[in-house]
Amino acid sequence: MAYRVVFAPEARAQLVSIYSYVARQAGLDTAFAWTESIIDHCESFTTFPHRRTPRDDLRPGLRTIGFRKRVTIAFDVDGDTITIIGVFYGGRDFEFALSADTEQ
Repeated sequence: MAYRVVFAPEARAQLVSIYSYVARQAGLDTAFAWTESIIDHCESFTTFPHRRTPRDDLRPGLRTIGFRKRVTIAFDVDGDTITIIGVFYGGRDFEFALSADTEQ
């Protein structure tokens, strides 16, 4: 099956926030390289997307994976679509943000 990766609006906003933070701390080139590497990693999920860590305890179908010890990426797989739900940087409490109890 051929999978495609899409980013939820929340994940896109989180990437922009990460970019802004890194740009302030380390410069524009570093920020661009860092966020591009996160996006590239997300796009690599098209190969065996179900092998990542299931987190049905937070939300049915949710999976997470760490990236370079600084980022947690949350996503789900529905048919041939992998939706990046969130990109959590620097130890943010992704479990609280993604728990089914906090959904509106």
